[in-house]
Amino acid sequence: MNREHSKAKHEKDYYRHNACNDSFTCKVCGRLVVPEGASSEHRNHCPNCLSSLHLDNTPGDREADCGGIMEAIGVWVRKGGEWAIIHRCKRCGQLSSNRSAADDNPLKLMSVALKPLGSPPFPLELIKEIAEQMGGEGYLK
Repeated sequence: MNREHSKAKHEKDYYRHNACNDSFTCKVCGRLVVPEGASSEHRNHCPNCLSSLHLDNTPGDREADCGGIMEAIGVWVRKGGEWAIIHRCKRCGQLSSNRSAADDNPLKLMSVALKPLGSPPFPLELIKEIAEQMGGEGYLK
């Protein structure tokens, strides 16, 4: 079943309380995504590229009219140490958080997690100057 058509098939919040056993083809990388391997009953993103679709206004309601690509832009650590992926819709900008899945691509997860370190909001050359101003030598020992 195609996920876009699930909205018409089920009543509001169906997927909030019931397992999503639908397979789908990722709109970004083209991979077939199956529910097995996620270690969850609610597969909501591609384990290869971590992208999703903007289908819900609240988790499981399938009532969003947007349908845009939800891009993985960050990760955060939930209570208990579980990682969650922060998605932003490329069409409307809405943010959402989804649990990471057991079969998510670990290199893609790490790439998303480390992205802010690769492009900080300040010039890296300032680190030495700031460390010196704080009483340090500006070098790692």
